[in-house]
Amino acid sequence: MPKMKTHKGAARRFRKTAKGKFKMNRPYAQHIKTKKSPKRLRRLRKAGMASKADSGRLKRLLPY
Repeated sequence: MPKMKTHKGAARRFRKTAKGKFKMNRPYAQHIKTKKSPKRLRRLRKAGMASKADSGRLKRLLPY
């Protein structure tokens, strides 16, 4: 049985936590910041967690 490969695009975007959840940077924070409020930009700086619905797919993309 060959080794499973890690999906490199997902590996750059998500990190697995100790409990097996997936941590990610929030989207919509990189450009066109002038129309976004400072409060919204502060919230976007903090890391978020991927939803439970996506975690099954992420477990297959990031096996290790």
